[in-house]
Amino acid sequence: MNKKGDDTIKVNLLITGLPGVGKSSLINKIIEEARSRKLKVGGILTPEVRSEARGKNVRMGFLIINLLTQEQDFLAKVGVDSRYRVSKYGVIKENIENIGVKGLIQAVKEADLIIIDEIGKMELLVSEFVVAVREAFNSSKPVLGTIGKTVQHPFINEVNKREDVQILDLTRSNRDEVYQKVFTKIIAEF
Repeated sequence: MNKKGDDTIKVNLLITGLPGVGKSSLINKIIEEARSRKLKVGGILTPEVRSEARGKNVRMGFLIINLLTQEQDFLAKVGVDSRYRVSKYGVIKENIENIGVKGLIQAVKEADLIIIDEIGKMELLVSEFVVAVREAFNSSKPVLGTIGKTVQHPFINEVNKREDVQILDLTRSNRDEVYQKVFTKIIAEF
């Protein structure tokens, strides 16, 4: 949170960076720290699912997990027949709505900290998801999320123009520095 005059302005922090740089690891580290301080963490995680196939560790898709209820299902998966597609993945719109959107709405009502991992191509295919993210940003609760570095979408343009959003570019060489910034702005405020 930043001080601007006498008013406290909430800052929504979004982590961006190249794939594999550690965005989700940073988010998980902050979640662990928040929970160790007895903070109620809500929102969503979208971890990848990997499987052994022909001796290789292959990404099969992504889950979507409600952090408050632990409800989870596939967000997108190889081999899913869907009119919503990103690369080789069929995006399961119903799971984004039923787990992701509901998880964000619930977090706005019940959590101390809202996590949105991630605002990416797949999630942005669902207009209700955009509405739920906007509501989280507009809430009084701190938001920590990840955002695709190369995602092109009108909502990304809107996010970039918001005064209450700060985007931190994570690289392999600045991980500790970015973690400390996030810790100071999110965890240390409680």
